[in-house]
Amino acid sequence: MMCPDGIGALLRSVREDAGRTREQQARLMEEAQGGRWFDPENLKRWETEKRLPVAVWHEPIATAYGLTVTDVRQAVAVSRQYRRDQGGERADVDRRRFIGAAAVAAGVVALPGIAQAREGIDGGLRGDDAGDLAYLAAAFERHRGGYRGRSPNAVLAEMRGDLDLLGQVLNWAHPARDRADLARTAAGIAGLVAIVQHDRGDQRDAFRWFATAERAARESGDRRMTAWVLARHAMVPLNYGAPQEAARLAALARREAGAAPTASAALSAAVTARALAALGDTDGARLAVREVRDLADRLDGQEAADTWFGYPGQKHHVHLSQAHTLLGDTSAAYAAQEDALELTTSPSVMTRALVAMDTAACLRTDGDPTAAAEMAAGVLDRLPVAFREGLVRSRAEALHRQLSGRPRDHLGQALA
Repeated sequence: MMCPDGIGALLRSVREDAGRTREQQARLMEEAQGGRWFDPENLKRWETEKRLPVAVWHEPIATAYGLTVTDVRQAVAVSRQYRRDQGGERADVDRRRFIGAAAVAAGVVALPGIAQAREGIDGGLRGDDAGDLAYLAAAFERHRGGYRGRSPNAVLAEMRGDLDLLGQVLNWAHPARDRADLARTAAGIAGLVAIVQHDRGDQRDAFRWFATAERAARESGDRRMTAWVLARHAMVPLNYGAPQEAARLAALARREAGAAPTASAALSAAVTARALAALGDTDGARLAVREVRDLADRLDGQEAADTWFGYPGQKHHVHLSQAHTLLGDTSAAYAAQEDALELTTSPSVMTRALVAMDTAACLRTDGDPTAAAEMAAGVLDRLPVAFREGLVRSRAEALHRQLSGRPRDHLGQALA
């Protein structure tokens, strides 16, 4: 039974008083979410209170219906209390008595609970949350496009609502065929959050998000997703001073990726090259460089797409730049840096900064510490505030430790 003064009655009365159909109201919900698709069937479920809107929907509902968030929350609370007051257990008993009486009248002996069992199974097969599952899959595709000139904080802010919805949906029961897809989506979205936290310099939280992503990936049974998560995870210790751990994770990722040329395989090989170079294993690093070059040449389609999930040419040359820089092979590093910048068509604030830091490190290797310090300090000075911490700063600090005298002081002032 629907609450007479709860969220269902409120939404329906506002919509009908405005003379709008559910489809028209759904379009207003889309506008309230910045154009993201919204399933009109969700409105029907909310108006009939077959489902109550969770917190992630409260603000969009308020905007689309001309209400306040407090109005929405209070109406939901009233409906929830009404459900408790009605006593779901008593209703179940009454329903069982009715079914039993009907069965006796028909000359059939009823089995206790069998009708409720069928209803539960049927409800699980209806796929009432198909709209949410489709939306989350689309959200993963949208978010994995990278920064596109936005700061890490801005990207996290945009993802917040989707993360809340994902947490809600994961706690619902799903048919087996949907659960695996949802776990894969969860792995991808959690992995994207981990990447942003890595770039922000929040190593601890990045490790946590990658652990969550790995659990989800393994539940999904998608080895390619598992390989991607492990390879991206390896970049956290790689970029923050733990190359041995990075090499271990990259090796796990490479095994999960298998023999096929995929973005995950290429990324794991690239991380291996950089980690071994940082460890002083020159032969191993050069072997990994050859492997990643071979894999990159064979990628196409989505595997080579310019997203956080792909391994495009630009990303390939950025990794090669860092590997050759760590190996002390400055000629190859400079060439990779030029190739990376030539392929960088979007704002890519962080990518340009990291390539410049590699150039500065190469200048030091080539015997010009003054130019190295000036270049690194210039990068920091020009960076927007939101990009000055985290990964870019860690590269500048690594260079600072290798300098001495006035160049060290100059870069130190920029880092202060």
